[in-house]
Amino acid sequence: QVHLVESGGGLVQAGGSLRLSCAASGDTICISAMGWYRQAPGKERELVATIPNGGSTYYADSVKGRFTISRDNAQHTVYLQMNSLKPEAAAVYFCHSDGCGYAFWGPGTQVTVSS
Repeated sequence: QVHLVESGGGLVQAGGSLRLSCAASGDTICISAMGWYRQAPGKERELVATIPNGGSTYYADSVKGRFTISRDNAQHTVYLQMNSLKPEAAAVYFCHSDGCGYAFWGPGTQVTVSS
């Protein structure tokens, strides 16, 4: 079992920045890829960015050039630096990891962007 806990969400003005963090604990040996998803009210959960344990990162077209995903394997932590935030980025952001045949999710952190 892997436990994920997000932090760093909050209220920011459009054009501002936030840095989300997700700390993993438990069977961290099972962690392979890590990533961030988001879900806005009334919408489906969508992939924002992923970072494998080695290899290339992936970004949704809507965040390319503004968001950066990174990870610290020693600390079992994944980050999402979000710059030039737009009002449509407001959502609950969920951390995700997979490995050992399972997928794990954090409880989410709210990001609110005021226009």
